Amino acid sequence: MRLLVAGAGARGAAYARLAAATGQATIAGIAEPRRTLRENLAAELHVPPAGVFEDWQSMLAARPSADAVIIATPDREHEGPFEAAAMLGYPILLEKPVAVHPAGCAALAQLARDTGVSATVCHVLRYTPLTALLRQLLAEGAVGRIISVQHLEPVGFWHFAHSYVRGNWRREEDSSPFLLAKCTHDVDWLSFIIGSQPVRVSSFGQLAHFRPEGAPEGAAPRCIDCPAEPQCPYSAVRIYGAGRPENGAAADPARAHFSEVVDPGGTAESLLQALATGPYGRCVYSSDNDVVDHQVVNLEYGNGVTAAFTATAFTAAGPRRTRIFGSRGEISVEAGAISVYDFLTGETAVHTVPAAVPLVRGERHEGGDRGLVGAWVAALASGDWSGVVSGLEESLVSHAAVFAAEEARHHGTVAAVDQFSPVQ
Repeated sequence: MRLLVAGAGARGAAYARLAAATGQATIAGIAEPRRTLRENLAAELHVPPAGVFEDWQSMLAARPSADAVIIATPDREHEGPFEAAAMLGYPILLEKPVAVHPAGCAALAQLARDTGVSATVCHVLRYTPLTALLRQLLAEGAVGRIISVQHLEPVGFWHFAHSYVRGNWRREEDSSPFLLAKCTHDVDWLSFIIGSQPVRVSSFGQLAHFRPEGAPEGAAPRCIDCPAEPQCPYSAVRIYGAGRPENGAAADPARAHFSEVVDPGGTAESLLQALATGPYGRCVYSSDNDVVDHQVVNLEYGNGVTAAFTATAFTAAGPRRTRIFGSRGEISVEAGAISVYDFLTGETAVHTVPAAVPLVRGERHEGGDRGLVGAWVAALASGDWSGVVSGLEESLVSHAAVFAAEEARHHGTVAAVDQFSPVQ
């Protein structure tokens, strides 16, 4: 399979590497406005010079010989490449969110129907080994009928500071609401696990901490020369320095990914220069961020199940945590293990899920990235799409729920999901 990649940032590059790693696909074209990212990925994946473009418009106008397109442009720039690729008949793998407003989602859903192209959304949590095992246990009746669910997305204090205070998703008008940018995964996953679509939602949340009034006394605009930096948990010097330490010390693997985002292909010295001049070195209390730093969403599903979902910056970074309460038992999902407590026997069975060792640089989501890309490439090669479980119309259910939750949060109401559904 010959693939085109529109957007060679962290997500697009990871999907491209994973596609090539299947042995069933090659990257025939890359479009990316940032020269360093474009040239580095092209060299890594052996993309010929004729297949390297500065933007997706040029790439698709050239009509390279290809079998499908990966779209991983910024959140607000999905509609253009999707429309162009669909009109050319390319199957599409689209990074979430599909679009940042209901009208955009509706337009792309209609376009997919009109052109008949296959469109798959990168809701990667559906493809993790943990999800597969959990759905198997539920299907076997491990807890009887599901009654309610609690779910936590522990974003992590330093991850939130990177992406949602200093980074690309810090402002709604430039990207999208926090819930859409970060938690569409979770809302989608809950529907997949519960086996029903949400019908009503309420939500509460605000920007509580990362504000000017939260700054410690004497704080400077940048961490690099701030007298309060040694005692600040959000220090950019500490966060990114751990990912690219000086003197050859071992790097923190999780933070190394983020250090590379800040200063692609650089050194410990160039990282400090990036923090002195770029957005990632700003004080978290002096940025121009406006997205919420914590939010709760309550959901009611068509089958009567209720769910309470919390997303918060103020946690250690770690895996999502879920508790499922059923008529015959309770399930706890945390840190790669599923514990099932049986009401009748009083016994707890623990099912471990082996940790997914990343195959390529940038791979994340506990095997979900790999599972998604592998299923998609296999479907392209074989024509059997049964392994692809995040098609566009199904994925848009979670978007409607997020739009409804934002309506509820802003207006203090309980919102009906169907009024935001792009698929009628």
